[in-house]
Amino acid sequence: MTGRFRVVDTGVREGRFNIAVDQAMIELHQAGRIPDTFRFMRFPPTALIGRHQALSQEIDVPHCRAHGVGIVRRITGGGAIYLDEGQLGWGLVFRRSALGPGSLAEIARDICVAVATGLRKLGVDARYRPRNDIEVDGRKISGTGGFFDGDTLIYQGTVLVDLDPAAMVAALRVPRAKLEKRQLDSAAQRVVTLRELLGPRTPGLPAIQQALLEAFAERFDVEWHAEDLGADEEALAWRHHREEIGTDAFVAEIDDPAQASDFAAGTQAGPGGSITTYVRLEGPVRARIGQVLITGDFFIAPPRTVLDLEAALRGAYVEEATGIIQRFFQERTIAALSVGPDDFRASLEAAILAASASR
Repeated sequence: MTGRFRVVDTGVREGRFNIAVDQAMIELHQAGRIPDTFRFMRFPPTALIGRHQALSQEIDVPHCRAHGVGIVRRITGGGAIYLDEGQLGWGLVFRRSALGPGSLAEIARDICVAVATGLRKLGVDARYRPRNDIEVDGRKISGTGGFFDGDTLIYQGTVLVDLDPAAMVAALRVPRAKLEKRQLDSAAQRVVTLRELLGPRTPGLPAIQQALLEAFAERFDVEWHAEDLGADEEALAWRHHREEIGTDAFVAEIDDPAQASDFAAGTQAGPGGSITTYVRLEGPVRARIGQVLITGDFFIAPPRTVLDLEAALRGAYVEEATGIIQRFFQERTIAALSVGPDDFRASLEAAILAASASR
């Protein structure tokens, strides 16, 4: 299989605009107006949260605002990350068949293996670690994630070239439990950079980009041609930035439901990520779900799946909730990385149990 991908390098752009470019590329690719694409991108100091995460739980918002760190919500799932000019972002927007048949998890694995191969070309022993990380000796050098939207797949990641660990730790609120699971004292110990591993031998960005492209070409039998971001992409990205992705309302769409005294929470944690469900029960005996909010660092597609599931559960009787979740996933074509209906059910049941206990 030989395919052709264009390569676009958009350089350093404001964080929310970078995400708006992702959305524009997805829509134009679905419309057949742009080809399969590999994009390189960079960010000024920016804290990014996943599509389904609660803002104030993941990011130290006052610190970021005081120190000029951008605050951005991605359109992909996953956990909170800190980026600046010292990291190289990369992303693919392509037909789901372009890299061969397979589920989201299988394609994600193949992409991660290619990234690890490219990094090994630079002289580091990078290895894929399920579900979606690339590590060197157990420390993350690249995190990845993505989703299907119809026949289009967007998959993204970073390469930690250089990083100020203190800036990352200050911007993010990394849960203590997450560090303890890996026996780490701080988030800085969890990651490693090319600069730390290679010192003065650290290659420049063009060499890193070339190594990644070569590894993808070898693994997937594809060819590359370089182009600039198109005028249609730029214009549509600015529209999405102006109307949604660049707005504070979108970024704070899920803020900190744990602070609402009438919400109860339940968490289901597993290898595919954590799901926390917040519920408010209503009625004389609190037997009906009034409000429900599902958050976490999981990956699921299509993107509006979680919103639709929340809508399906609102107003339902507690005893019907499990059946609603089962039917919801049976009736839809949904792709997820290592989470499934049982994880959402367990999280909701834990929340309902907590709400019932607080009567």
